[in-house]
Amino acid sequence: MKHSIVISMIAGVALSLGAYLLPGPVRAADEVRINGFRIVVPESSIPRPGRIHTNYFLAVPDVPNTTGGPPPGAETPGSLACVYKLVKGPAGCPIATSKTVPTGGWGAIAIIDAGYYPTAKSDLHAFSSYFGIPDADFHVVYANGHRPPVYPEWLAEEALDIEWAHAMAPKAKLFLVESKLCTAGSCNTDPFWYAVTKASKLVAENGGGVISMSWGDHEASYDLNYDKLFTRTGVVYFASSGDSGIGVSLYPTASPNVVSVGGTVFNRNSSGDFVSETYYTGGGGGDISPYEPRPSYQNIIKNIVGNKRGYPDVASDFCCGAFYLQGQWGAIGGTSWSSPTFAGIVNAAAEKKMSTHDELTAIYKEYANKTLYKTEFHDITSGDARCKVGWDLCAGVGSPRTYKGK
Repeated sequence: MKHSIVISMIAGVALSLGAYLLPGPVRAADEVRINGFRIVVPESSIPRPGRIHTNYFLAVPDVPNTTGGPPPGAETPGSLACVYKLVKGPAGCPIATSKTVPTGGWGAIAIIDAGYYPTAKSDLHAFSSYFGIPDADFHVVYANGHRPPVYPEWLAEEALDIEWAHAMAPKAKLFLVESKLCTAGSCNTDPFWYAVTKASKLVAENGGGVISMSWGDHEASYDLNYDKLFTRTGVVYFASSGDSGIGVSLYPTASPNVVSVGGTVFNRNSSGDFVSETYYTGGGGGDISPYEPRPSYQNIIKNIVGNKRGYPDVASDFCCGAFYLQGQWGAIGGTSWSSPTFAGIVNAAAEKKMSTHDELTAIYKEYANKTLYKTEFHDITSGDARCKVGWDLCAGVGSPRTYKGK
């Protein structure tokens, strides 16, 4: 069994952000490669109890990228939308020729992250322009009213979050809510909870929509006190399930009031055609919460999860996608990519659910109907011995197959 991606890739984390985006001399004793990319995990994505961490890794090609665009092999909004049948695309959905991008979206999407991102607007414009996506109705908001410091390793997180949420639902109003990070020992997860409250208010006041949170911390019993923060009427909450593999708990993704989004991998043949989607052992997170009671929408899987909340609920491709940051194209992965992508897909589906509970009740209701389930989700059954037919800790009910059921 492979070690988790985070554990395996400790070497090289002190590099500057620019070094991550370009091929370099980084080598790890237990090097991880996925789909032709060398995986490098930043320090901000290494879990440390009591500290919020990101859930992304950089995917570095061995050959320098001289294309003037994303590295060859990096999934694009068009290729991912083609595979998930969100748009009509060419047979096999090759990355190079899958150009059609989603056009939906309504209300608002809020992204919650840490640190000031000075080039957010221009980077989002460059990403959108390259792929033929209309510019976003985009707003940066400071969680407590004051601009936070720049946290260099969070910049890639913020870039991928806003770029991919917008790519999936370009008509939605987009907010980036920036928060200051805690200092060690001063707090647990505040001021992120303030940011959640702020983001919830913004989305609700703009007609409803979704919120994506790509960060997390190890579960603790007191997290039960925060579940109420994810219950604003008209808002559906999403969070990354983590990149530490199965059996490693994470919050807020464990909350029953959050759609937990896990990670999968696209497999392509030598011609570049999509062949299958699998789990990657040690990749996307999945667990049965030691604290959260089983929500009613998971009664259908009580024989698997028992009396506790199981996650993820759904999954999306987590390696590797194109992103643009401060003049450079790169490839990126992790469930930090999965969460904003799935949140955007749900927003574009325009089902306009009034709560996360309503959203997940609908998803698990579709899961209970074998015909609808087969039509609306990819059931991820390979990549690890724990990937079973139906719901499992690898990918929940699976990844999207069209907008139906979302």
